Amino acid sequence: MSNETIVQFRVERLSILDENGVVDESLMPSLPDAEILRMYECMVLARTFDQRAVALQREGRLGTYPPSIGQEAAQVGSAFALQPTDWVFPSFREMGVQLTLGYPIRQLFQYWAGDERGQHSPQELNIFPISVSVGTHIPHAVGAAMAARYRRDPVAVIAYFGDGATSKGDFHEGFNMAGLFRLPVVFICQNNQWAISVPLSGQTAAQTLAQKAVAYGFEGVQVDGNDVFAVYRATRDALEKARSGGGATFIECLTYRMADHTTSDDAGRYRSAGDVAAWSARDPLLRLERFMTGRGLWNEQYQTEIRERATAEVDAGIAAMEAEPLLEAAAMFDHTCAALSPRQVWQREGL
Repeated sequence: MSNETIVQFRVERLSILDENGVVDESLMPSLPDAEILRMYECMVLARTFDQRAVALQREGRLGTYPPSIGQEAAQVGSAFALQPTDWVFPSFREMGVQLTLGYPIRQLFQYWAGDERGQHSPQELNIFPISVSVGTHIPHAVGAAMAARYRRDPVAVIAYFGDGATSKGDFHEGFNMAGLFRLPVVFICQNNQWAISVPLSGQTAAQTLAQKAVAYGFEGVQVDGNDVFAVYRATRDALEKARSGGGATFIECLTYRMADHTTSDDAGRYRSAGDVAAWSARDPLLRLERFMTGRGLWNEQYQTEIRERATAEVDAGIAAMEAEPLLEAAAMFDHTCAALSPRQVWQREGL
């Protein structure tokens, strides 16, 4: 008889920029000032879009909308690491990713107003449609990564999802294939602590979500999701590994959902004001502003200029969206299938 350890694992957590705006220079990625400014401006744009979208929903000008305030670092930092040839599979809370990559503001508002034309990604952007169904796009991303492998296409695929998706079968099926076939895919989980009203403790008994990758044969890392530099570095390294044949990586971005799950939710019914206040002090924008102030890159005048510019861009997108003529209801069938089934034909004729 024997009693031997056959496998051990560890999960590392990456943090570079602390809450006071101080960085660990040994870990800080090499970024010129112009890129740091652009990161900040994308984060401001994402938050401005988010605030205006919530206001528009309250006015009845958009449908149900999922706020992303507080998650800007996880989205902008990861998007900064992407190359134009990489493929992006978003869930429903990645407006910051899409805005950073140049997705038209008008089309994002169109989508949340119920107009499927908002999903027609511009030809130069490799962004798949938004997936509202939790986790169902994970196998799609893995399939795209497998196609890239077969074609010997040196690109990477990135899939975004929340902590709730880790409880879905699609998550485990996708992870199993990614590990087995050593596919060029990066999985990014924005662990914002809540899957609607279910806390993380109700999702898993694991100490981290990142460790779930270990069972499928690839690396899982946890990063401070409110630290834009840590997210950027972890994503950059994972994408480079994927493109060079090193296989998949799972990045757990530890962050917090500062607002309600959607505009149809009331988070005050299931979480404490104290928790929200504690995480508000870790605001990713505030943290980056403190760092930039120390580098002489930020002051109140600059902040005002950037906010005004972001507001003007968002307002122009709203105006363009609302100027579009509405489609007839039957148009919802135009891109449902390559060929409509008899039942779908009957439904369309009924409209």
